[in-house]
Amino acid sequence: MTPRCYRIRVDGVLGDRFAAAFDAFRVDREDGSTVLSGVCVDSSAVFGVLERVKALGLDLLEVTSCPTTDHGRQIEPS
Repeated sequence: MTPRCYRIRVDGVLGDRFAAAFDAFRVDREDGSTVLSGVCVDSSAVFGVLERVKALGLDLLEVTSCPTTDHGRQIEPS
């Protein structure tokens, strides 16, 4: 699988403590939600990030792939 950029939107504005759990992602807070943007090397890496969202009790709103791969650092499978 070719590395792809992903945007993961969760409900609520994450504070710095929660955002630190996604240190490899760019964190943007907008309109009462938080958007995490980053490059995942494969589907295992994407699911690893989604597991972290679930483990933190965050409400997942949306997952989309970005048109480019220049957001954030690469996420390796966890």
